[in-house]
Amino acid sequence: MARKKGGKSKGLVSKGERSNVAKDTRKLMRRAVTELQTDLNKQEAFRKGKRVMLTIPNPNKSESNKPFIRVDAKEVWKKPERYHMKT
Repeated sequence: MARKKGGKSKGLVSKGERSNVAKDTRKLMRRAVTELQTDLNKQEAFRKGKRVMLTIPNPNKSESNKPFIRVDAKEVWKKPERYHMKT
């Protein structure tokens, strides 16, 4: 006899293949987030210790097919150290 799935659900479980929200609605929601809010969200995630990626202009100008590159925020930003009083 086949083994049953674990968990609470006894009935149909979604495979997560398709969204249940219209494509144009998802686009509108994504466009409603301003660039400033995106940057603030990235800074907050960085402060919490999450892995944040930033898009910066490519410093290597010979790679003309890649005007921008994605880099880890640890390379661009410094995490503020906690203040310790000298003893």
